[in-house]
Amino acid sequence: MPCHIIIILFHYISYCKHITFSQNLQQLPKVFWLFFKKHTSTPSLKNLLLQRSTRLNNEYLKAQAILIATSMKLPNIYILLICLFTSFSRFIIEATAFNLTLPHQHPDPEAVAEDVKRRVNASLSRRHLLSIQEKGQCQTGNPIDDCWRCDSNWANNRQRLADCAIGFGQGSLGGRGGQIYVVTDSSDQDPANPKPGTLRYGVIQDQPLWIIFSSNMVIKLKHELIFNSYKTIDGRGANVHITGNGCITLQYISHIIIHNIHVHHCKPSGNTNIAASPTHVGWRGRSDGDGISIFGAQKIWIDHCSLSYCTDGLIDAIMGSTGITISNNHFTHHDEVMLLGHDDKYALDTGMQVTIAFNHFGQGLVQRMPRCRRGYIHVVNNDFTAWEMYAIGGSANPTINSQGNRYTAPTDDNAKEVTKRVDTNEGDWAGWNWRTDGDIMVNGAFFVPSGAGLSAQYSKASSVEPKSAGLIQQLTLNAGVFGDPRDDSGSISTPGFSGGGTSSTTNTGVQGSGSSGGDGDYFGMIFGSGAPPPTSTSFIFLSLLIILILCTITNHVALESFPLLSL
Repeated sequence: MPCHIIIILFHYISYCKHITFSQNLQQLPKVFWLFFKKHTSTPSLKNLLLQRSTRLNNEYLKAQAILIATSMKLPNIYILLICLFTSFSRFIIEATAFNLTLPHQHPDPEAVAEDVKRRVNASLSRRHLLSIQEKGQCQTGNPIDDCWRCDSNWANNRQRLADCAIGFGQGSLGGRGGQIYVVTDSSDQDPANPKPGTLRYGVIQDQPLWIIFSSNMVIKLKHELIFNSYKTIDGRGANVHITGNGCITLQYISHIIIHNIHVHHCKPSGNTNIAASPTHVGWRGRSDGDGISIFGAQKIWIDHCSLSYCTDGLIDAIMGSTGITISNNHFTHHDEVMLLGHDDKYALDTGMQVTIAFNHFGQGLVQRMPRCRRGYIHVVNNDFTAWEMYAIGGSANPTINSQGNRYTAPTDDNAKEVTKRVDTNEGDWAGWNWRTDGDIMVNGAFFVPSGAGLSAQYSKASSVEPKSAGLIQQLTLNAGVFGDPRDDSGSISTPGFSGGGTSSTTNTGVQGSGSSGGDGDYFGMIFGSGAPPPTSTSFIFLSLLIILILCTITNHVALESFPLLSL
């Protein structure tokens, strides 16, 4: 009899190998339900089993249901085991997902944080040693910019940029090694069948591409712009604005570099067919209106972009995304700026690793700079000009390593705290590792550390020496698109938007910012993608473990004595 159970489990694994592990476990109790029927063949029982098994939509399992019902009785010990398994299946799902390692997840995040510090110090040292005449606009102390801007021939060696990333996004290849693709057409008339020369046509191609622009242009998207892997958007040498419906979606892909573009006024859209590759057009549900949506993607580097005025987040990274660097960007005029992590209960985000470096969080921002769930977030050498609620928030025990930033608090005495533990009691968050090291607090700002953050140092990320306010200004001086003003005055210009108009707003609170309300936890989901979800082999291990247990507790003959049926 136990071998019948093994047969069912064996073929169930074959049946489920094309779906995710969580879905596998959620379906498993339906198969186990078949074993609860102790009594043998009666027409009514056979019919009941057949009706029940049709939910599995698998003819082989229907046949096995009848086989079991007509040929055996189930001892109480197996009923007990099955009850225990189904009762604790939820915890098994969570525990197993927690132990999964994401692609490109670094095994030692503290070593990555230490490497960022080393690169910053090396770049600052080179700048200090040079004479005033030699400095010019080249050596700034910013290791990313100093990596490529000192090459006067950079326009003919654009792909060197791929060597310049730091932090967890280091190694993002983008379109390195691929051909140069020049965007000559700013239109987006048919997202399901884009024209050659358009940006959409370039980003969906299968091969690596380094995408540049023939001239200044405003690309007003008709629907979300879905990328394929190994692409670089390089806006250097042109003034490029991406706006409109959906904006940028990086879903289940890897190796993307987005550099030197404006992203603003992005709105929800969808419920239509959109091309995701040259050979696939798929139905897309309604998007959230993020500026850049990173969904189950790895090795992503977003550098020197200016982002503002989107409906949801300016940058959101969720659903097991990792290996991300967000650097040298300028964020303005928005409510919920940056979300890292899908949901408090989504265990895969434990492997999320993000570096946030040299950014300027400017005027008109309210909260989420970033807002983190799980994962390891390194926030280093950023300039936080102001916020209205808080700067860095989190839930579900993220690790936050804040080093060498300048936090300038708003005038509101109730909003001086940099940090916010969202919907969590102090007894729960006291053990979270939130660390401040070498940060500069201005206008009464204060950071509340916790966990290992209260100790003098982490294991490998040794202290970053406090930087003067002038040095933080220098490191973030060119944040955003090159040539744009720092815009501390609180106005923003978006040439060419909405038929060539200009949008200008002074610092008046949340006017013109993104989605309103508090720190809500609801996210619109994207459905209908042609990209498969990340695969996992852990369900095979768990299923084999169950088989081993069943074989161990019985003295019956081996599986070979029973013929297997083919699906």
